[in-house]
This record gives sequence, C-alpha cells and structure tokens, in this order.
Amino acid sequence: MLRDIYDALLGFVRTFGAFQLFILRLLRHTPHVLLRRFPLVVKQVYNAGSLSLIIIMVSGVFVGGVLGLQGFDILTIFNAEDAVGVFAAFGLIKELSPVVTALLFAGRAGTALASEIGLMKATDQLSAMEMMAVNPVRRVVVPRFIGGVIAMPLLVAIFSAVGLLGAHLVAVSLLGVDVGAFWQQMQLTLEMEDVVEGITKSVVFGFVASAIAVFEGYNAIPTAEGVGRATTRTVVITAISVLVLDFMITAFLI
Repeated sequence: MLRDIYDALLGFVRTFGAFQLFILRLLRHTPHVLLRRFPLVVKQVYNAGSLSLIIIMVSGVFVGGVLGLQGFDILTIFNAEDAVGVFAAFGLIKELSPVVTALLFAGRAGTALASEIGLMKATDQLSAMEMMAVNPVRRVVVPRFIGGVIAMPLLVAIFSAVGLLGAHLVAVSLLGVDVGAFWQQMQLTLEMEDVVEGITKSVVFGFVASAIAVFEGYNAIPTAEGVGRATTRTVVITAISVLVLDFMITAFLI
C-alpha cells in the first residue's frame, strides 16, 4: 500500500511539473502569436466563446431565477424583500457566474479543445507539422489557449447580465418586488471591489481551464481510448481546480 501511495505521489509531482513547463512554453510563444497570428486567436475566441453562448445564456437565466426565488423566500422572513437584487447581484458576480461559467466552459469548450488537439496527435498531424519545420505548439496549441483565456471573462460577464435579468423577471414580474428598489439597492450596495473579484476569478479560471484542456490534448495517448481519457480528465481536473482556486481567491480577497 505504501508503494502504491509513493507511486501515486510521484506521478502527481511529475505531471504537475510537466504542466508547469508546458505553461512556460505557452507563455513564451504567446507574444509572437498575438502579434503575428492574431486572426487565429480571433477564430479560437469564436470557437470557445460564441459557440458556448447558448448554454451560458440559458444557464444564466435559470440560475438568476433561482436566486430570485430563494432570495425572496429568505428575505421575506426579515421583511427585506426589496433587497432581492442585492442578494442576486452578490451571488452572481462574486461566486456563481465565474464558477458555473468555468464548469460549463470545461464541459463544452474544454473538451472540444482537448479532443481536437488529441485527435490531431492521434492522426500524426502534429508530427507532420514538425517534419515541415512548423512548431505545433505555436501554430495549434497557443492560439487555442489564448482564445479560451479571452473568451472566459466575456462569457462570465454575459452570464452575470443574463442572470440579473432572470432574477429581475422572477422577483419583479412574478413576485411583485418594486423595480426601483430592486435596482437601486443593488447599485448602492455593490462596490467596485466586488466586481473586481468576479473579474479576477474569471481570468484565473479561464487561464487554468484553457491550459488544462490544451495540456491534456497535447499529451494524450495517440489512440481513440487515449483521446477519450484526455477529454474526461480535462473536465474532472478543471472542475476540481476551479473549486479549489475559488476558495483560495475568496479567502485571499476577504
């Protein structure tokens, strides 16, 4: 049993070290890609962001609606129904929007990135690029990584806006909360530090989710089973990383 624990810890350290070295390779090629290959980045922002809008907006509406219902039910006890907007705004902007968007991003865009790069490796497309003196990391991996990092904060902002709209529809239209009080108390209570916290989390989660997706795809075993495992690991590792980082960032900023 001790031998198994030792092997597991050693494998984790090796993988984590390889992941850090891989991030350094991505960062080294990022300036060149942004300056010379920017159309590729724009295309990947579209693939990672625009194609995820439907699931982000639908999820945002219902998450905001649930916050409106729960907030109204809880605040009624204290005769503070007009503060539903504050309840929804804090819940969305500081916590739910970055976390839920990152999880949805991992399930939709992250798996697409990992499977696409893994399939290119399985079909020897990356090896063919190396034979033609083309760096596959610079040409294939880095644009997808940058596109995911840029798309995540934009998706989080859309999720927050749509979520507040969903909370407004439920609280004001269905439950009869005064519309002026709903928005005014939100504006008076919400501070810039709260918005910055949400932005910080979205950038960090976008960086981590995109890096994990391209790392797993690039290092996938070049078989159908290996690509499938890489896709599964992308979702699992991203979900755990996002939740752990969410706790760490929140504890640091409070």
